Amino acid sequence: MANLVYKRVSTDQQSTARQNLVLHEAGIEDPVVFEEAPGTSSRLHPLQRPKFRELLTYARPGDTVHISEMFRLVRGTGHILDVLDVLHRDQVALRIHDGAFSAMDLTARHPRTGELLSTVKFMVQTLAAAGELQRDLQRELTYDGLRAAEAKGSKGGRRPAVAADKTADVRAAYLERRSIAALAREYGVSRGAIRTAVADLLPDYTAADPGTPAPELPVVLDMPGKVADFLRAVDLEPAERAALDQGVTVRRGQGYTLRVSAVPAVHRQLLARCQPLDGVQGAPAVPALRKARREYENRVSALIPTGP
Repeated sequence: MANLVYKRVSTDQQSTARQNLVLHEAGIEDPVVFEEAPGTSSRLHPLQRPKFRELLTYARPGDTVHISEMFRLVRGTGHILDVLDVLHRDQVALRIHDGAFSAMDLTARHPRTGELLSTVKFMVQTLAAAGELQRDLQRELTYDGLRAAEAKGSKGGRRPAVAADKTADVRAAYLERRSIAALAREYGVSRGAIRTAVADLLPDYTAADPGTPAPELPVVLDMPGKVADFLRAVDLEPAERAALDQGVTVRRGQGYTLRVSAVPAVHRQLLARCQPLDGVQGAPAVPALRKARREYENRVSALIPTGP
């Protein structure tokens, strides 16, 4: 019986250090590790992730899957139940070593029906829903905080690594033929930060054509949930799909909106994809869907200039 370890991080700026610590403290014998590529989104269903699918192909009855915490593997309640059904079918156990699920036997089944115990199912759904609510609230608070900071004149994003009052010194030193590596060590920043500070002094620098239009900047718009649900079932371009997948869900009563950050061109493309919600020949429009599409259209038209 093998011990199969699964690890994942949501962005390529994160590391698996915390997961490694939890799993090391668990004392897992002879682990076979399956680690997703950095930045594998939690929105992608676990059964569609390359390394987890490889894990399931490798697994044999009696094996155990180990994860540091449940949310390294799944996010929504539907994903959890799907994974548990597959593990039960393949007679593979699941062991979670940290978090709310660590004290539960998630593979417990009714001795006669073979179905997941109702108490286990209830606890899984409740804890997963609570975790999902917590993440949504954190996103909302982060968004509101950024908006408040913008209103006070603050800009988001990382600060320049080379302080403004040091930039002139860095540029002067570079003109005196100090190397980028030496300047990076002296000022305690990355080489990329030094290159940014002296970009126009580099041999391969090419000045921008004054006639070239400035690149579009991302715009945040709230997309009605009915529109988002429709678009998820449509074939989209990679940029459109990425904008949709990275949207932030904001609960609104019984429904939700999806807070989407994308350049204006992508918003316009997504709006064009929604045209069928206004009705097509032989299929009248559903009033609620048509209303949602027009609500999104109004937001796109109000915030994004379409040009001459």
